[in-house]
Amino acid sequence: VKQNISSPGFMMVRPHGGGLTTENAPLRLLMQNAYGVQAFQISGGPGWIQSDGYNIEAKGDGKASHAQVLLMLRSLLEDRFQLKVHRETKELPVYALSVTRSGARLQQGKDGACVPLNPNGDLPPLGPRPAQPPPGRPCGTVGVSAESFGVRMQGEKVAVAEFIRMLSMVMGRPVMDRTGFAGTFDLRLDFTPDEAVAGLPRVAGAPDSGNPSATDPSTPPNIFAAIQEQLGLKLESTKGPVEVLVIDHVERPSQN
Repeated sequence: VKQNISSPGFMMVRPHGGGLTTENAPLRLLMQNAYGVQAFQISGGPGWIQSDGYNIEAKGDGKASHAQVLLMLRSLLEDRFQLKVHRETKELPVYALSVTRSGARLQQGKDGACVPLNPNGDLPPLGPRPAQPPPGRPCGTVGVSAESFGVRMQGEKVAVAEFIRMLSMVMGRPVMDRTGFAGTFDLRLDFTPDEAVAGLPRVAGAPDSGNPSATDPSTPPNIFAAIQEQLGLKLESTKGPVEVLVIDHVERPSQN
């Protein structure tokens, strides 16, 4: 694995061709990818793990799968950042997603509306991805995009587990699946962002709770009401066990 770590201009994490390229990626984001966790699951560490950005150019076997590339990233972090972590379970505030009394309104996925994923090929980076019109969007993935009315989450042939993953990211808090739904569905969820969507990155062009247009009757409701009205599901605050990745030791890497 060839490594080149420096401070560039914008953030991207892109597994490709058996290797990995990152641009201005903070260590926290790299850890999210390498260990398969979300930002709220990382505990401890100095402030620079979020503020400092790094370039990494890692070249490996062109036949390496996406999962193998991320294991390579984990080894790189442990070597260059002297990263040592352990996992533990904590009781934390979470959300529970369940079906309303009137029943779920989930549209069955349509054939030909998306591109099947190749598990051994190049995949989009973990995290919010811009929505693309089919047939460009991979099946099973969820895109988050800014619209004139607010924010849209959209995807084709989406499993509840993937919706939960993206919803957890947007809410900045773990979401537990209590829907009992085992199939896939076509997702389109339109909502107006407010303080509840703590994990949603600032999306250019999207109105916010401080914008007068966000209170216009023609705009979508907040995410709680939107999930209930548009999907027949409900999101409720509760507490539950959450696996947390605790940073025991980390060091800034030397330039090369």
